Amino acid sequence: MPLHILIILVVGGIGGIAALTWALGLARPYRFASEDDARAAWLRSWPEDRITNVLLAPDGSAALIGTDHGLGVVFTMGADSSGHRLDGADIHETPGGLRILFHDFATPRLDVALDPEARARWQQTLSERP
Repeated sequence: MPLHILIILVVGGIGGIAALTWALGLARPYRFASEDDARAAWLRSWPEDRITNVLLAPDGSAALIGTDHGLGVVFTMGADSSGHRLDGADIHETPGGLRILFHDFATPRLDVALDPEARARWQQTLSERP
């Protein structure tokens, strides 16, 4: 098969798969629909924890998790989620919410979009951590 035809087929195939994925809605990022979703996502990362409270971000992209081991945050990444403890993390207020710096190469920072009311609840909970 001539190279120019092969290149067209490969590029067209990749483009077609991407368009089909988008058209079927499979490219939408995962969002936590409820506190139970966030709780289940946290327990996938930290199965030994006992969760005491959950504060869900208004857009469902993250949740502040209170556990018997301290506070943590679970957040969405594409179609999956990841949970991280907040031990040693720096938390700064931004115009659109909060920025969490984990000091971890694998997860350097997380920007959580929060409205003023949700930001106040998160900051109240964060101020109570040891």
